[in-house]
Amino acid sequence: MQEIKCPKCGEVFTVDESGYAAIVKQVHDAEFDKEISRREKELKAEKETAVALAVTQAQAQKDKKISELEARLNAYDLDKAAQIERLNTSNALAIAEREQEIQRLTSQIELDKATADSAIERAIQEKDREILQLQNDLSLEQSKFELQEKTLKQTHEAELRRKDEEIAYYKDFKARQSTKMVGESLEQHCETEFNKLRATAFRDAYFEKDNDARTGSKGDFIYRECGADGTEFISIMFEMKNEMDETATKHKNEDFFKELDKDRREKKCEYAVLVSLLEGDSELYNSGIVDVSYRYDKMYVIRPQFFIPLITVLRNAALNALEYRQELAQIRSQNIDVSNFENSLLDFQSKFSNNYRLASEKFQKAIDEIDKTIDHLTKVKEDLLGSERQLRLANDKAQDLSVKKLTRGNPTMQAMFAQLKD
Repeated sequence: MQEIKCPKCGEVFTVDESGYAAIVKQVHDAEFDKEISRREKELKAEKETAVALAVTQAQAQKDKKISELEARLNAYDLDKAAQIERLNTSNALAIAEREQEIQRLTSQIELDKATADSAIERAIQEKDREILQLQNDLSLEQSKFELQEKTLKQTHEAELRRKDEEIAYYKDFKARQSTKMVGESLEQHCETEFNKLRATAFRDAYFEKDNDARTGSKGDFIYRECGADGTEFISIMFEMKNEMDETATKHKNEDFFKELDKDRREKKCEYAVLVSLLEGDSELYNSGIVDVSYRYDKMYVIRPQFFIPLITVLRNAALNALEYRQELAQIRSQNIDVSNFENSLLDFQSKFSNNYRLASEKFQKAIDEIDKTIDHLTKVKEDLLGSERQLRLANDKAQDLSVKKLTRGNPTMQAMFAQLKD
């Protein structure tokens, strides 16, 4: 980040690297155009001054030579007239010599005039070379600017593509939650995830496919676990549902609730869990573990990434309940008032509810952070698009620059360029 201080109000604010580069570029372009204009005016003034000085000097030398030659010619004429008056007859050879001298002097005048014109022409050519050099320098600077603009544009396009890929990734992450369904079915995925932890976390658990279809239907997997005394303390009926994105008729999760509840009761399982990738755009099912017990008793709907966490939560709750059951048996054997058991059970329910609430809040917080990241990347994309528009405007200005516009309002330069063109 760079700090910039406003020259009017004195306020200091920060801009990112792309914004700072855009501001520096705009200032550089303005200063560059101003310097080019100033340099052109100076060269024009220098050329006009040099041409005027050379013309003045050449004209003065020419006038001086002509005056001298005219004075000498007048002297010769006077001398010639005097000799004619003194001598009625003149020597033809002397007259011829005088005529030759006159021709020589006339040739000298023409030569001096040509020399002066040549000096003026050389001065004009020198100034034309300077103008040509300035035009070449201007073309070189313009080429450098176009190269920098092209490089910066390519960099921005690459940055835009990268931001678009990140935005697409986070959107897909929010909808799909990165469940690694490519190349394997949902059932295989869940079974693989469970087997990774079977030897450590679920050593005594039963988790197998439900192959008993004697009642006319069956679930996908059944999870059971017993305590040290052989008493079963938890059982879960799992149903996995997924469909391809190209499927014309989309199913809903609630389409399978009734059948799943029926399987749970027939197989005498305590809980029913639907592991589903259906309704991928639903905010409800993407929010975390969804309790649908208001429709069917002890039923939950989860995404695949919550498969192991839900088993862990229900298992820990059941272990706590197992302790309470053992305590209840002990209390009954000792004829103790069952009110203590009810208080303990209520305390357990309160703790379980609190743990579930905390887990749901943390998941929702993670979803909110993902949304903020998407918004931030969208703003960065808009800033890069704005910078690209500024580059396009700068390029249009550079392309619009021409020698014709530089010489507008300057008759001297226009005449010189016209002469060079002819």
